[in-house]
Amino acid sequence: MSDKEETLQHVEDKSTDYNEVNNSVAPDSVVQLNCTAVTESRLRLKIDLYIVPIASLMYLFCFIDRANIGNAKLAGLEKDLGMTGYDYNTLLSIFYISYIIFEIPSNMACKWLGPGWVLPALTLGFGICSVCTAFVHTLSSAAGVRFVLGMFEAGLLPGISYYLSRWYRRQELAFRISMYMVMAPLAGAFGGLLASAILKLPSFGNLETWRMIFAIEGIITIGIAIIAFLTLTDRPDTARWLTQAEKELATTRIRSESAHVGVAVVLDRLDMKKTIRGVLNPVTLVMAWIMLLVNVTVQGLAFFTPTIVRTIYPDRSVISQQLYTVPPYIIGAVSTLLIPYLSSRFNNRLIFFVLVPPIMMMGYTMFLASSDPRVRYGATFLIAFGSFPVGVLCNAHSAANVVSDTARASAIGAVVMLGNIGGLISTWSFLPFDAPNYYIGNGLNLATGTITLLTAAILWLWTTWDNKKRDKKGHQQQLESLAEMSSQQLEDMEWRHPKFRWRV
Repeated sequence: MSDKEETLQHVEDKSTDYNEVNNSVAPDSVVQLNCTAVTESRLRLKIDLYIVPIASLMYLFCFIDRANIGNAKLAGLEKDLGMTGYDYNTLLSIFYISYIIFEIPSNMACKWLGPGWVLPALTLGFGICSVCTAFVHTLSSAAGVRFVLGMFEAGLLPGISYYLSRWYRRQELAFRISMYMVMAPLAGAFGGLLASAILKLPSFGNLETWRMIFAIEGIITIGIAIIAFLTLTDRPDTARWLTQAEKELATTRIRSESAHVGVAVVLDRLDMKKTIRGVLNPVTLVMAWIMLLVNVTVQGLAFFTPTIVRTIYPDRSVISQQLYTVPPYIIGAVSTLLIPYLSSRFNNRLIFFVLVPPIMMMGYTMFLASSDPRVRYGATFLIAFGSFPVGVLCNAHSAANVVSDTARASAIGAVVMLGNIGGLISTWSFLPFDAPNYYIGNGLNLATGTITLLTAAILWLWTTWDNKKRDKKGHQQQLESLAEMSSQQLEDMEWRHPKFRWRV
């Protein structure tokens, strides 16, 4: 064998055989572990039971502590703080300024310090902020607390998605992400019920009316953070609730999906090249754009559904209006679980990016076409069904189309960071002068749904085209281009690696 042939063979081995690039697990045991479907299924269920419930609870109260300001508005927040004109919209916007700024830094800290510590600490922080909101008496103090709330909440959504990517295969990830992100619509439903129940109390200590909402929900959040500190573990090999064989299988499952492009470890060190490649990955950028568009709807629905309900049922009591906000979120929760489950079942996310937005578009068309309260209330069900699962698919699809752990952390952080610019836009989409029909807000959301559909269709076509283009390059030519590279250089290539293929 010539020197050149030996070099090419070395690259072939380095790029494709994950049994040999990692010496911590013997090759025979890797084969045995991966061949036992029942063992893998049992492990997956165990991870589901230990990881998903606490992550879901953290995100539930993250969303409640963010969106309960809409319930507080109905209960007298504006009057007590002397808010007029666009003060409410300004208060909502303050949150998103810090929320956007701290998104990527928070997710990189999650990788650096470990999600088992960072995620509970963030939860504790925004729980304390919620309690503090109960004691504000001016608009400026409320704005200050909302800014700090955004700092703590910024890292939770992308942090949990990144955390789950340490435990699940790419095909499994969308449904697991949906199992915690379903808490966003459930927070709208449960938050309305909880706010209604709290408002029935005469007082909580010296606090009354809307102040009780923030205080009680904040205390619950702090309790969940304490539980998370005690139960979350950074990664499979530090989980006390896994046997040694289960740790090896959990680690090998994740490693095997990137071994063909030269990745030898599951958790790599922070690397600036991979961080940048994760952010500038074409799929990451498109997912961030779609996340921005859909967040205009999702966040707007959270903040303004109580207001919309009040315009539809102006003569109902405050508690009754709170309860009317619940059913659309239940439908949104069903959609958030159903669509990602189907995407995992068929191992295809792009098709659902194309199928789901038209449902949301139908809802906003009904809003614009009719002033009948029953028609418009019915439209909120279509909007919730068509908008909530898109964010899950964005996180899952960006995670599925990067290679290393570092790139995954930065990619998910970028998607959520740029996506939340849509949340900032949503705070100004339903303006007081546009009430009660909100033609501007509804028209804007119809436009974002349409653009989401077109963007997803274009991405699907480009993905198919680029994969075919990569397939046309000869296998020998690919190996020759990699022959002079070190293992680190191969890892740093990320999606530029010749053997990389985009996932649909």
